[in-house]
Amino acid sequence: MMPMKIKLSTILLGGAAFAVIGAGFALAQAVDPRIEQYDKGPATINVSPYPAAIQQDYAVFSQKCSQCHKLSRPINSDFVLPDQWSRYIHRMMSKPGSGIDSGSGAKIYDFLVYDSSVRKKAMLDATLAKASPAEKAAEEAKIKAVVAKYK
Repeated sequence: MMPMKIKLSTILLGGAAFAVIGAGFALAQAVDPRIEQYDKGPATINVSPYPAAIQQDYAVFSQKCSQCHKLSRPINSDFVLPDQWSRYIHRMMSKPGSGIDSGSGAKIYDFLVYDSSVRKKAMLDATLAKASPAEKAAEEAKIKAVVAKYK
C-alpha cells in the first residue's frame, strides 16, 4: 500500500498537470479581439454578379476555408492587398489538415483579390493611397493580372 503522503502528492501533482494543460488549451483557443470582430460579420458573399470562374473559385474558398475557421473571418477582414492575401493563404496552406494545395490556394487567392477589388474597393483604394508609389504600382499590377484572367 502507498503511504498517505505519496498518494496525496500524486493526486496534487496530477491535478496540477491537468490545470496546466487546461490553461494551455484555453490560451490556444483565445482569439484576438480584432479577429473576433471579423468572425461576427456576414459569412457569405453574393457572388452572382461576379464572372462564372470567380464564382467557382468562391466555391473552393468556401469549402476549403471553412474547414478551420468561420468564413466570416476572411470575408470581413481588413486584408485587401494581394500580398496580404498571399501571406494569409500560404499560412493557411501550412496548417495541418487544411487541405489547401497549390491549385486550390491559387483559386482562393484569385477569388480574394478579385473580391477585394470589387466589394472592398473603398478600403482597397484607401490602403493603396497610403502605400509608397512602388508598392502601390506592384499591388495594382497584381490586381490587374487577376482581374484580366476573368474578363
